[in-house]
Amino acid sequence: MSKQTVLGRVARLARANINALLDQAEDPQKMLDQLIRDYTDNISEAEQAVATTIGNLRMLEADHREDVDAAAEWGRKALAASRKGDELRAGGSSAEADRFDHLAKVALGRQLQSEREAATAAPVIAAQTEVVDRLKAGLEAMRGKLTELTAKRDELVARVRAAEAQNRMLDAVESIDVTDPTSDLSRFEDKVRREEARALGRQELAASSLDAQFEALDDLGRSAEVEARLAALKSGGAA
Repeated sequence: MSKQTVLGRVARLARANINALLDQAEDPQKMLDQLIRDYTDNISEAEQAVATTIGNLRMLEADHREDVDAAAEWGRKALAASRKGDELRAGGSSAEADRFDHLAKVALGRQLQSEREAATAAPVIAAQTEVVDRLKAGLEAMRGKLTELTAKRDELVARVRAAEAQNRMLDAVESIDVTDPTSDLSRFEDKVRREEARALGRQELAASSLDAQFEALDDLGRSAEVEARLAALKSGGAA
């Protein structure tokens, strides 16, 4: 994976608007689960790519240090050879002195080459260091988004479960409907009302029977009085 691809993916995922994505989702929980899987996979891939980029940077830095150290070492060798040449020339050994001066020039040439290589690597290292810093920041942002996604998923699941529990409770309450003639409560109420009606009917029937008895007694009284008056008439007529 190229560093541009990694940077693009890191930037895109880090900027992802989770709430906007959820608003467009038919099933937010499933979408969050999928996003979590995608983020986890992408973070894993990005971590490997960033690790590779960091490894390359460390190798560049190591090579740069070697070039800097080599330039310093060749400088010391050039100085030593030059001084030795000066000593030999002062002692009258011009040919030997020339040989050491030549060695000094060779060392100086190697020093210049190492310095050029170090100078060439310096801006590359600086640019690569900036890339690594951006990648690290992007990865940290992605990890933060993953934490946010996980928290939202857990919150959503908890809310769904709470809503389902509340709906089950409301369904249970609604199933006990006193206006429903098929409900147990309504049937019991009907039974009570029938018993009350039967009791009222028996009371009314008992009252009706008692009234009939008193009316019969009144009829007997009237018949006795009639007989008595008839006997009185007869007794008076006879006299």
